[in-house]
Amino acid sequence: KSRKILNKKEIENNISKIKSTFNYFINFKKNAKIINNYEWLADLNYISFLREIGQKITINKMLTFDSVKSRLDREQPLSFLEFNYMLLQAYDFLYLNKKFNCILQLGGSDQWGNIVSGIDLIKKTINKKAYAITSPLITNSDGSKMGKTASGAIWLDKNKLNDFDFYQYWRNIDDKNVNKFLKLFTTLSLSEIDKLSKLRNKEINEAKKILSYEITKLCRGKNSADKAHDISQNVFEN
Repeated sequence: KSRKILNKKEIENNISKIKSTFNYFINFKKNAKIINNYEWLADLNYISFLREIGQKITINKMLTFDSVKSRLDREQPLSFLEFNYMLLQAYDFLYLNKKFNCILQLGGSDQWGNIVSGIDLIKKTINKKAYAITSPLITNSDGSKMGKTASGAIWLDKNKLNDFDFYQYWRNIDDKNVNKFLKLFTTLSLSEIDKLSKLRNKEINEAKKILSYEITKLCRGKNSADKAHDISQNVFEN
């Protein structure tokens, strides 16, 4: 779906929720910060932006990125607003690089084109190197992208999805995803993952239990992981 236009109050509310979720992973008091690109985009002069940034990003290259190509191939509407998103994300990376010396942007693999555009813009504008790391998207069983607007999304926020359902999602994944998800979403050693990945048939359920427990512990805390594991054990095995 096209992006929903939110007002400033809704955006600020979302930022506070994002911050509370990421407190599990990042220390905001010590060495991290959440900033809102509204700070530098709100008063941007559109004509100046086009002259400074628009001339450095070519339509030819934008059309080669999968995120754009797939929309055009499916003949889905791609508004000029959404098409501009790549320019704005590239500009964000340039701004963060200049102000905070930010040299790395992380994202899902569908963000590759947007992030690379930012890398190119930094190089063309201030001749500095920047980098990208993307991770594969979690997809639904039919292979479709699991997004915020899709049903069955795996929310980190327990108010959106309780601990047991979060745990059960990972417990019920396709067998062929076990190895990939253990590497992406747990802190287990590669040697241990290698052993678990060799399990087959019914035995692979043991690997899925470990995967479910480890991800729930990481995202919801040990107490939540223990409870979800115990409930699952009682309901399905005892």
